[in-house]
Amino acid sequence: MIGKLTGTLLEKNPPEVLVDCAGVGYEVQVPMSTFYNLPANGAKVALLTHFVVREDAQLLFGFGTARERQTFRELIKITGIGPRMALAVLSGMSIDDLADAVSQQQAGRLVKVPGIGKKTAERLLLELKGKIGADTGAQSLFANNNDQNDIQQALMALGYSDKEASAALKKLPPDVGVSEGIKLALKALTK
Repeated sequence: MIGKLTGTLLEKNPPEVLVDCAGVGYEVQVPMSTFYNLPANGAKVALLTHFVVREDAQLLFGFGTARERQTFRELIKITGIGPRMALAVLSGMSIDDLADAVSQQQAGRLVKVPGIGKKTAERLLLELKGKIGADTGAQSLFANNNDQNDIQQALMALGYSDKEASAALKKLPPDVGVSEGIKLALKALTK
């Protein structure tokens, strides 16, 4: 219903902000990742929103990026995860960290978020698998980490120590492939 707000930022009281849109002030709850990137009071602001209507309340949640909003929407689809819990998850960890925890099935990282217990964390991992982190940014990040690991393993198999291999990896471009990375690392190590 309300998909985006553009107006003047009047107040910031974590996790709530007040945005004036043509004389109407909207109270919007935002995750801390969005809150930290807000401009100063009195400045123009644009937030993507998600409107929740319940029997006892009408709530508006705001996000700085479409990725945050989409992650929020995936979270609230899970049984037992309401909007406030989804906001807590987005405030407690970045989307990349969440995608990484889901892809590696690490419940311990989710338990660190206030309000998330072991069972809830396990449910989140199960329900989000294949939904979060499936975008190209997260996939390339995970692929890059796998490439880095492969390069390091190859160097160690060639007789270099873990410390030498790690030092060589730091000198490589971030998006290098495995075969090219091994060649560049060997050149760096033989100098």
